[in-house]
Amino acid sequence: MAFAFEELQVYRKSLDFAANVVKAAEEISSSRKHYRIIEQLEAACTSVALNVAEGKGRYSKKEFKKFLYISRGSLYETIALLALFKKLGWLPVEACQNLYAQAEEISKMLSGLISSLTEEP
Repeated sequence: MAFAFEELQVYRKSLDFAANVVKAAEEISSSRKHYRIIEQLEAACTSVALNVAEGKGRYSKKEFKKFLYISRGSLYETIALLALFKKLGWLPVEACQNLYAQAEEISKMLSGLISSLTEEP
């Protein structure tokens, strides 16, 4: 038996995205290791899928929606960190572009799911 969140495509895509970001982070080339900011990237990217899962486990659509907003915020945080890493030359441009494309798709999926949960007046 699967958990309800495992059936959500946005969860599966977010999990793949997190795995790809963590793999990219392992390749960071910096003359000085910036462990804290790298850990921040890893925390932000994993938070996307984790908040989708946690929200799906809540008892109301309102709570689920709240966690989807948090998930989207974590996605944006991840993109901002990737932009910084690209600017510093820590990650290859191509890797950043691929991750950005994945994030863009996830963002659209999260926004669509949030919209579908919006209560009509």
